[in-house]
Amino acid sequence: MSGLGGRRNLIVDLVRRQGFVTIEALATHFDVTPQTIRRDINELAAEGRLHRYHGGAGLPSSTENIAYSSRQVMQQDEKRRIAALVAAHVPDYASLCINIGTTTEEVARALLGHEGLSVITNNLNVASIMAANEGFQVVVAGGVVRSRDRGIVGEAAIDLIRQFRVDIAVIGISAIDLDGTLLDFDYREVRVAQTIIAGAKQVYLAADHSKIGRRAMARLGHLDQVDALFTDRPLPPSLARVLAGCKTKVQVAAESG
Repeated sequence: MSGLGGRRNLIVDLVRRQGFVTIEALATHFDVTPQTIRRDINELAAEGRLHRYHGGAGLPSSTENIAYSSRQVMQQDEKRRIAALVAAHVPDYASLCINIGTTTEEVARALLGHEGLSVITNNLNVASIMAANEGFQVVVAGGVVRSRDRGIVGEAAIDLIRQFRVDIAVIGISAIDLDGTLLDFDYREVRVAQTIIAGAKQVYLAADHSKIGRRAMARLGHLDQVDALFTDRPLPPSLARVLAGCKTKVQVAAESG
């Protein structure tokens, strides 16, 4: 692994192993200037992969997610490739449940060319996107609307989703631990997502590489509850070993060309 992207991935790996690494130590390790490392850390912090501290970098917060406006523009190309691959695995006239997240919103856009979909969602952005296709039936869960991302959470959302049994659940996630645990930041969102999973014949998880190894506080479940993981890079060996004993299929959205 070489180049800018390769160095930044290795920086993340070092920080995960050590918890905190100084700029000077990273500059020496990679034989680059401290200014180069500072630029790397700034970019990785903007992506939510590290937290920038005075003099170095540490692990990002496990209690607070990155702002929605920032998440919308992070890994856009990867999310679109993942979304196109998910859409290719969804047949026309299927019933779907789609949860909160910027990746699931890209999946909604990728599905607009389908026919006859029935969609239940607790994401007002997904509902707005999919309502553009007059051939779709879109059902929106009731509940508390989070102003930051227009996601709907709470008991009313859970009660509505429990009434349905869908062909496919398409879910996003904030973090995947290397032991396969699925993690998120809002326990209310987690409860809705758990209900979505319980009511689906198949579960598709759409998550780009930046979610793998990330930390979050609320446990949603495990990858062994997922039928297919759609991502943009091969999995780290430790996570691949976990999935070797699961039913979960891994679908990697390759770069164009």
